[in-house]
Amino acid sequence: MADQLKYHRILLKLGGEALSGVDGFGVDPTRAEDIAQRVAEVRNLGVDVAIVIGGGNLWRGRAGLERGMDRATADYMGMLATVMNALALMDAMERMGMVTRVQSAVEMHAVAEPYIRRRAIRHLEKGRVVILGGGTGNPYFSTDTAAALRAMEVGADVLIKATKVDGVYDSDPMTNPQAVRFDRLSYMETINRRLEVMDSTAISLCMDNHLPILVLDLWHPDSLREALYGAPVGTLVTD
Repeated sequence: MADQLKYHRILLKLGGEALSGVDGFGVDPTRAEDIAQRVAEVRNLGVDVAIVIGGGNLWRGRAGLERGMDRATADYMGMLATVMNALALMDAMERMGMVTRVQSAVEMHAVAEPYIRRRAIRHLEKGRVVILGGGTGNPYFSTDTAAALRAMEVGADVLIKATKVDGVYDSDPMTNPQAVRFDRLSYMETINRRLEVMDSTAISLCMDNHLPILVLDLWHPDSLREALYGAPVGTLVTD
């Protein structure tokens, strides 16, 4: 089965909301276990999995900025929130028997390894799931950009952005029942049409390095597994 896979190493980008409860905030252990179960299915296929997770369920920097908070301070707080989410996800995965490592771009030795590219690759080669927290370690960069950067650093075949909808639409399908879904997009079309795939810095980084982006519904039971075999799932952004 492994020789039929289209992608053998993936970077999975999760928003912090993937871990949140019904109100959109906090960490719901049940949601963490759901994500862990999906990752376990992928690992059992022999796919190397690295994960970048956001922190929007714990801290929204925009709220601080609207009250006059310094942008760098707000961003550093967001980085710390991503590490908290990474630890929650690690715990859920290890309770399912997966060997997991959390690496943080913001060094905090008591709870996570520092991010070291060669060490992250070695973990992946040994079959460990690597969860990358702390964003890029720098303010003014989103976790989308961190995901694109880390995907290229660890040699991922694809960057998979996991969402609550089954691809990219020309408008919000939650509010517009006439919204049209795209099966494929080019990087430039995504940027020019201002489609909410990832921020422009992340898309440009992927475009310059020819890294495909796949946007899919994480919560559909089979979408992630089917995508790894090359099935037409979600929206593929390529050259």
